[in-house]
Amino acid sequence: MKKFMFLLFAIALLSGCGSDDYNNTNRFLPNYNFSVDLDFNLPLYNALRFPANPVRINQAGVGINGIIVMNTGSGYVAYEATCPNQPVTSCSSLTIDGINVICNCDDVVYSLFTGLPEADVRYPLKPYRVQITGENSIRVYN
Repeated sequence: MKKFMFLLFAIALLSGCGSDDYNNTNRFLPNYNFSVDLDFNLPLYNALRFPANPVRINQAGVGINGIIVMNTGSGYVAYEATCPNQPVTSCSSLTIDGINVICNCDDVVYSLFTGLPEADVRYPLKPYRVQITGENSIRVYN
């Protein structure tokens, strides 16, 4: 009976463990580890207090061509500022156009609310994790 109880306990314990299903792979965009804290009290990030005001962060070591962060009204999203369907080149930087971004290489438009393209391409925008660290601050990381 003890062996049976131990086996049930072990099965329950192992089945409760799960992997992080966060998939951030794209054959065109390498994964660089970074972490950046954004304080909304600073003028550069103040627009993130309000929905639909994307902000580009171009700090060294943050993403490939930087990141684009936006308050969606129901949370924050952060994406790589590099075209997801192009190799990294001089034209592969995304341009903010209201609540969308446009790839300068192929003119594909992506929604910053969903990260999805308006054209039939393989990859959506490359997302990054966002953690709320305080009333006026978030952390974006990969």
